[in-house]
Amino acid sequence: MEYRVVTWERVLNSSVTIRLDAVLVAVTEDHPRVLTVRPKQRLDGIPSGPLDVERDKTLELGLRRWIRQQAGIEVGYIEQLYTFGDQNRGIERTPHQERIVSVAYLGLGIEDSPSIEARWRDIYTLFPWEDHRLHRPPLLDDLLVPRLFAHMDDVTWTDRVHIAFGAGSMQWDPVRVLDRYELLYQAGLIAEAFHDQGRTPPASLQTGPAMAYDHRRIVATAIGRLRGKLTYRPVIFELLPESFTLLTLQRTVEALHGIRLHKQNFRRVIERGGLVEGTGERTATGGRPAELFRFRQDVLRERPRPGVVFPRR
Repeated sequence: MEYRVVTWERVLNSSVTIRLDAVLVAVTEDHPRVLTVRPKQRLDGIPSGPLDVERDKTLELGLRRWIRQQAGIEVGYIEQLYTFGDQNRGIERTPHQERIVSVAYLGLGIEDSPSIEARWRDIYTLFPWEDHRLHRPPLLDDLLVPRLFAHMDDVTWTDRVHIAFGAGSMQWDPVRVLDRYELLYQAGLIAEAFHDQGRTPPASLQTGPAMAYDHRRIVATAIGRLRGKLTYRPVIFELLPESFTLLTLQRTVEALHGIRLHKQNFRRVIERGGLVEGTGERTATGGRPAELFRFRQDVLRERPRPGVVFPRR
């Protein structure tokens, strides 16, 4: 293999474009959703645009500007997710661009009405193998896992499939969203694997619609991060109104994590953990009134990792 010597002159003269990407997540009526836009590309993507080095004082301000411009909404909670800088990411480049680096952010909030160019999409439409609330999706064991095992006769590959997809004696780990997506991509079971080679994906894939560029991979990264973060940070409350019932809280956690939780054990964990406190009010809708709760801010000072423990059914 021939290596090219890297010099400071070459580095300083290289052209790199910084893009800002936003994975905005909401939960509406037990459905986890992500905001998508389709400004120019044929496929839905996430809000995204280049950093204006003269106009944008910070990366986050630049990102919020693109969200307003492309989706017409304001975002509250936002955190930096990851930096994506691999070559050949499917993003069109001008002749003067040698590399495009995307700084992705994760935003959480209550679903708002976006502009006509944007829409909220169910996350499990994009990742149909991730929703285990009712049962383990038949798609996994009827189609995907057998094809993954058949893709490569290699011990390391087989172990990766077992661990990522909870195959055999392994337990399903909701956090391994990106691992599963990348294995499916490598095995040619994701539409993007065909698009990146200039080919048309077969209709028999059954693994959800493609997104623009590598945006579905970025969303997979965000969902895995969010699922993991629920256990040690109270970010779930960014997706809820100021007051809520414990059932609404449980359903929101289940929607994001893709699993069902034991109702009584969940309530016991939440109350013992000091995450919520009663408001003294009850729901006024039909049926038996339910007690309303709110996030208890003092828990941030009392515990270093105030998250939600998952007592499965």
